[in-house]
Amino acid sequence: MPLMAFDTSHCNVDLEPSPIEPSWIIEGNPEARSRRLSTSGCKTAWTVIWSCTEGRFNWHYDFDETIMILEGSVVLESEGMQPKRYGVGDVVFFRSGASVKWYVDGYVKKVAFCRLTNVPGLGYAIRALNKFRSVIRRSNPAPGPRAALF
Repeated sequence: MPLMAFDTSHCNVDLEPSPIEPSWIIEGNPEARSRRLSTSGCKTAWTVIWSCTEGRFNWHYDFDETIMILEGSVVLESEGMQPKRYGVGDVVFFRSGASVKWYVDGYVKKVAFCRLTNVPGLGYAIRALNKFRSVIRRSNPAPGPRAALF
């Protein structure tokens, strides 16, 4: 069955328990909850709503993740970077392989756009193929609506 042109969802969905790896917790008893909102057809990209209560923990990224804070705030710290607070409306990008300390004071809720990364070189090949396909499509446009015949 072909995929629909687009899907819809909302940020105010019921979230399910999504426990943080216990060995990553530094302080407190942070309780994380999440819900997947969408997944790409190739299963390499997805969107998640995630929330967490107060606590301090490490997070290790094995895929690229871009977040936007929807509620609350968080202090993020990583090697070579000073701790900095991010709040509602802030957008943060985490690269695959990054390790970041999260300090949640009270509560934080985010929307996360996640993407598996390609092996080096594959991304260039995919972009070249997509460019080639777009050139072909432009040189062979789909026929427009037919004129009425009388």
